[in-house]
Amino acid sequence: MSVAPSPTVHLDHRFADELPELAVPWQAAETSEPRLLALDEELAAEVGLDPAWLRGPEGLGLLTGTRVPAGAQPVAQAYAGHQFGGFSPRLGDGRALLLGELTGPDGVVRDLHLKGSGRTPFARGGDGLAAVGPMLREHVVSTAMHALGIPTTRSLAVLATGRKVQRETVLPGAVLARVAASHLRVGSVQYARATGDLDLLRRLADHTIDRHHPAAREADAPYLALLESVVAVQASLVARWMAVGFVHGVMNTDNMTLSGETIDYGPCAFMEAFDPASVFSSIDEAGRYAYGNQPVAAEWNLARLAEAMLPLLDESEERAIEIATEALGGFRDAYSAAFTGHMRAKAGLPAGLADDVAVPLVDDLFPILRSGHVDWTSFFRALATAARGDAEPVRGMVLDLPALDGWLERWRALDPDADAMDRVNPLYVPRNHLVEEALDAATTGDLEPVERLVDVLRSPYDERPGLAAYAAPAPPDFGSYTTYCGT
Repeated sequence: MSVAPSPTVHLDHRFADELPELAVPWQAAETSEPRLLALDEELAAEVGLDPAWLRGPEGLGLLTGTRVPAGAQPVAQAYAGHQFGGFSPRLGDGRALLLGELTGPDGVVRDLHLKGSGRTPFARGGDGLAAVGPMLREHVVSTAMHALGIPTTRSLAVLATGRKVQRETVLPGAVLARVAASHLRVGSVQYARATGDLDLLRRLADHTIDRHHPAAREADAPYLALLESVVAVQASLVARWMAVGFVHGVMNTDNMTLSGETIDYGPCAFMEAFDPASVFSSIDEAGRYAYGNQPVAAEWNLARLAEAMLPLLDESEERAIEIATEALGGFRDAYSAAFTGHMRAKAGLPAGLADDVAVPLVDDLFPILRSGHVDWTSFFRALATAARGDAEPVRGMVLDLPALDGWLERWRALDPDADAMDRVNPLYVPRNHLVEEALDAATTGDLEPVERLVDVLRSPYDERPGLAAYAAPAPPDFGSYTTYCGT
């Protein structure tokens, strides 16, 4: 048997060097029987890692954090966070490690990070472990999000560890290796501010500017420009979530990145029947992070970021609050413009159509969908068929036919572009029943359903023969859907 040659893998440790107060040196727990369950070979090549080598013993050692390259300095990151509105000043990576930063062949710097790699000083009584199901969920959903063009951390690999994990039952253990623009969060800034060390707060802001928002460095007020940049990327991100019906489920401030990437696929799901009150998280009993509340939750989180940054905005707290408030005021306009733009595209509306025509048309569609419990993803794919002259598929989804027919008449008069609609409305998203079926199978050792699902989700817009089941809503007997964080 031929053995893949050992490549030179270099992991930088700029985060640990520049912000040692936020980095606790740590090592991953040993794994007795590491076994590869999933590997994104395209991503591996993108970050400069040989997929064949990753499948060998040295590669498995890297992906579990047990055999890191010489010079690497794995760390558990410190951060704070508001969790469902309550502030925790010291959270951090309780079961995760930043192995370091990879520079890919494209020159882009990315974090290589582990999840489920063992207890750290931030574990807070947790076991530091992860189970196969939740780690494969992140693999499936983050792969789908990337294919949909939504900024996201990405799963490089999922490996079985050979350990057993105690949750409601005993489950097979796993570790996730993921790649991200970085793991800097709103909670990172909150932690720095909570220490009272303004030099640390300033160095963290400088590090973030250099890593993600370099244009802010040239602004007259760089830290204000940083805040405005984070507001802008988060407004764009949440608008993208809303357009595809994605519900994050746990939008705490420690789960909001400064880069504008989606992070932490715990109790997440894709909404099927349109309802702004859709909640899938077992721990979100009050609906704080329901589908329709996500823009408000994002704005609230950004207000917490602005509070933490006040000393950087102006020496006068009163003036700093005024500056921060003005910057936060840009979120609603930016979000509204982005979401409206996505909805115009989903409906195939002409680019030059005036907002006073487009916005009321889109707004009038929502109550029709809500009253009929209409499947969000299927409706917009069928709407393209209506643009081609056959309205029966979309009429078959809706209860209030007079309202829909009136809406369709107004819409058709605008000459919607069906081909453009197919390019932005996915046919395949991670249907919740299919995700659960695949994860249940994987937990018992059958990986084929996960592999098949991931293959389908890599091309979400292109209809392919034999895949009708992947485009269909859940069967009636699937019932209400609840997801869990996996800890």
